[in-house]
Amino acid sequence: MNAKIIDLSVPLDSRTQDPTPPDIKYSNHDQTVERAAQLFGISPSEWPEQRAWATETVTLTTHTGTHVDAPYHYWDKTGENKSKTIDECPLEWFYGPGVLLNFTWKKAGEQISKEDIINELNRIGHVLSPGEIVLIRTDCDKKIFEPGYGDIHPGASAEATRYLIEQGIKVMGTDGYGWDVPFKVSAQMYKETGDPSVIWESHYVGKKLEYCQIEKLANLDQLPNPTGFKVITFPIKIAGASGGWARTVAIIE
Repeated sequence: MNAKIIDLSVPLDSRTQDPTPPDIKYSNHDQTVERAAQLFGISPSEWPEQRAWATETVTLTTHTGTHVDAPYHYWDKTGENKSKTIDECPLEWFYGPGVLLNFTWKKAGEQISKEDIINELNRIGHVLSPGEIVLIRTDCDKKIFEPGYGDIHPGASAEATRYLIEQGIKVMGTDGYGWDVPFKVSAQMYKETGDPSVIWESHYVGKKLEYCQIEKLANLDQLPNPTGFKVITFPIKIAGASGGWARTVAIIE
């Protein structure tokens, strides 16, 4: 295959400053021999070299690390229909031409507006088409091991999210912690306006319009051009779940 594959995923690593970090318990070859021997019905001394397999036990949420949010994450209904859980979302949604929008100039906590999206599309000379996967670059993935990581990303506004969906975009993603502005920014907006609709406003677009978002992407700076690549972001098939982990990659022919 004459193609370059770029990994767009962050690691599942308990050292990250993800507000919902994974708890990973590592067992090496020496530590598992008793359990392995028990499963085979023999004694540990009979096991070859008295060393078995390495394993890990991981405790995490379905929204830890690079993951895809299903429509069910936003609300139990999308319009008048039952919202799709992650195992119900068509795989066709998660493979398609990628479009990279650069918003590294946005400050922490700022909103990315519909006008910002349109201006960036004009800058790169691209018209969106149904089935494309839109990726927003903020470079916040570079700070995933730094304190305060969950509060530094700019987030898309509800109007911007709605605009992308109306252009036929089913899947959109960000290399920030979340698609909306940080929780504390949203809370401050509510205190200032008294308007509860500003809370988690972009996610709640999914109450009426069906879409998925990828959160905590990485390495978007390694994409050489804003278009001309494919994105694969198949989520893990977790029954009835609101999201699923994904090893998101870009493929450049």
